[in-house]
Amino acid sequence: MTLNPADPAFAARLSVLLPQGVLRAPEPRYLEEPRGRYQGQAGILALPRTVEQVSILVREANGARVPVVPYGGGTGLVGGQVMPEGPAPMVLSLERMPAIRAVYPQENVIIAEAGAILADIQAAAQDAGRLFPLSLAAEGSARIGGNLSTNAGGVNVLRYGNARDLCLGLEAVLPSGEIWHGLSRLRKDNTGYDLKNLLIGAEGTLGVITAASLKLSPVPAGAGTAVFSVRDPEAAIALLALARDRTGESVSAFELIHRQGLEFLAEALPQVRQPFAEAPEWSVLIELGLPRGLDPADTLTGLFAAAQDAGLSADGVIAQSDAQRQMLWSVREHIPVANKAIGAVSSHDVSVPVSEIPAFIEQGRKAVAALGDFRINCFGHLGDGNLHYNVFPPRGRTRDAYKAVRDAVQETVHGLVHAFGGSFSAEHGVGRMKTGDLERYGDPVRLAAMSAVKNALDPNGIMNPGAVLKLN
Repeated sequence: MTLNPADPAFAARLSVLLPQGVLRAPEPRYLEEPRGRYQGQAGILALPRTVEQVSILVREANGARVPVVPYGGGTGLVGGQVMPEGPAPMVLSLERMPAIRAVYPQENVIIAEAGAILADIQAAAQDAGRLFPLSLAAEGSARIGGNLSTNAGGVNVLRYGNARDLCLGLEAVLPSGEIWHGLSRLRKDNTGYDLKNLLIGAEGTLGVITAASLKLSPVPAGAGTAVFSVRDPEAAIALLALARDRTGESVSAFELIHRQGLEFLAEALPQVRQPFAEAPEWSVLIELGLPRGLDPADTLTGLFAAAQDAGLSADGVIAQSDAQRQMLWSVREHIPVANKAIGAVSSHDVSVPVSEIPAFIEQGRKAVAALGDFRINCFGHLGDGNLHYNVFPPRGRTRDAYKAVRDAVQETVHGLVHAFGGSFSAEHGVGRMKTGDLERYGDPVRLAAMSAVKNALDPNGIMNPGAVLKLN
């Protein structure tokens, strides 16, 4: 298929149809991504205020065969928000569509436009006495349209699910420019194919999400946070089972932390206060959200005593105040910041079945060691099987010295993940960075079906070309 650039002639045609201010010259911040792996390009930047304006932009791009790159908060880590090669695209930013359109507390529903920042949706839910539980490190700048387009995960997936599980309906513009008015507030609607779940996780390759109806939850009456040392990952899994046996579905987050991550914190961010005088080899951060009648500190104290009796944990810190709770979470939240400061040779967002995690970690250690002298920081969302498995140079060396083996490290880790029945992309998406992995590890029948869907909805191939599926 042949695509054309968003050139001045195309911009001139659009300017006749759109209000002044919608179209602008591209700005550098829209052409960058956090990891610096890709440098984007653009012929024009579009900043619509309404779904009707989005419709005009996409319709005209489709007619002119101009590529469209939807842009949310720009926080994606796999290059899905930038197009480094091919005809200069139209970058379509949803930032001027940030409205909270409606809140229905009794229904536990909030309707937000795609440009709404995740933290603002959380705040609007809180103002209504409800909880929007999607929570991740970039929530202060990530926008809900991008969260849905990448099916974002975060720390509360164990209890509340991914972004997909928190969405009831969508408003979206399809590649033809047609508007799909699908902002359903229904929990039950068995009326054919689920277009909503087709667009969620499609990373802007099947259309542009412009608004969403989202599930809210009751705010837990009491929240408790603790960090417990554990003998090893197998003990961490046993502790998770123990916690769920004792508290039911009250475990909101269960984060695995390795000593290497704490050492990176001490090295790169010594101002971050750590809970243990001496970092344990493994530890877990536990968050409970409890109903009325249960005291969080007492519940966690009982859990720790049971863990000690079972030989799963020998030390722990239970937050006694909100300040202590924030301190414990600050450790977990700053581990990725410390990672970035150290500089990884290769980073991996992977998932494996929970019971396979101990064997995967041990085999991964041996496989990476066979490639050279590396440090491994393995941490993440143990409860849903999502590990951030990052490989670093030894102390005193930089990642630049290991460029020649970066691909070998990634192939080794992703190959092992595949052997364990896991996924090479747990929560960050495919973007442009992992299209080769999708071809290598994806089921051929599934890939053929994905291509058929893409061709049916976007026959001109204008929507985020090169993301998810490689360009033909």
